Amino acid sequence: MKYRQLGKSGLLVSELCFGAMTFGGDGFWKLIGSLPFENSKRLVDIALDGGINFFDTADVYSFGMSEEFLGKALGDRRKDIILATKVRGRMSKNLNDVGLSRHHILNGCNESLKRLATDYIDLYIVHSFDFITPLEETLSALNDLVGQGKVRYLGVSNYAAWQLMKALSISERKNLEKFVSLQALYSLLSRDLENELVPLCLDQGIGITPWSPLYGGFLTGKFRRGMPGPSESRRGKEQYNFLQINEDKAYAIVDELEIISKKYNATIAQSALNYLLRKPGVSSVIISATKPEQLEDNLKTVDWILAADDIAKLDALSSPYKPYPHWMLEMTRRDRENPDNIRR
Repeated sequence: MKYRQLGKSGLLVSELCFGAMTFGGDGFWKLIGSLPFENSKRLVDIALDGGINFFDTADVYSFGMSEEFLGKALGDRRKDIILATKVRGRMSKNLNDVGLSRHHILNGCNESLKRLATDYIDLYIVHSFDFITPLEETLSALNDLVGQGKVRYLGVSNYAAWQLMKALSISERKNLEKFVSLQALYSLLSRDLENELVPLCLDQGIGITPWSPLYGGFLTGKFRRGMPGPSESRRGKEQYNFLQINEDKAYAIVDELEIISKKYNATIAQSALNYLLRKPGVSSVIISATKPEQLEDNLKTVDWILAADDIAKLDALSSPYKPYPHWMLEMTRRDRENPDNIRR
């Protein structure tokens, strides 16, 4: 396993982060994974043995069960790892048990600490934007948690670029703790964040931690053109299919991944993960699993490095649509990059 700096923070995290979203399983989360504790612990053990020191969960995953299982599975080894969890999602029918208000953040953190059986959270992540709570209130509450020693670093997930930049600006102006990481949907089938969020993160020193890097299992090679996908996979469950997909483009990418995988004696999933590890700004890629063999396969991703020409082929196949003003900016920057483009 190799390790990278999380953004410009002083934290070193493994190139692969283990996500515990499949632990427990209740309500909606049964569609993703419903692993009992012993199966969950087995995966945690494999991840630790493979050199992973970065674990991710959320309070809303199985309504706290994922946190409970992860905390119990880590046990005394908790001190050796970087532990991330999230806050924002609705945790009960209580009117205020949701969002990023000071009320919900402070209560949510205390409850997560209990479930995780720990005194502190290494990386506390806001799970998405809260459109009714002022950012100043959210950031002040998070800053207080850092001051109290309950939280050590702050992260953000599923923010638009303007929301993240506004938050960073407020933190700068008010001398509050800043976000150090962005957890975002990023894969060969979803490169939209390269238009604005990646440049922002590179400029501000924010570490990117991609979620769903295999796009709900599509980039494992289990889904092939003209063939039915496995019914037990996440992608095979219609209720989970909120991830949009252009099938012609997606199958072309999988076909190329298969060619590349054979070249490296690797699997399609490893190649898809390896691609993300070569992208600028990425600190750690979040992987998950329901079976030991899946996790063991993913761990082999860090044993090799995708060559530049293979990255270029995948870049071309998966190139994201550039909305305005990005296509205009792409065109107008040329006269500042190459003096030969100057019209005389």
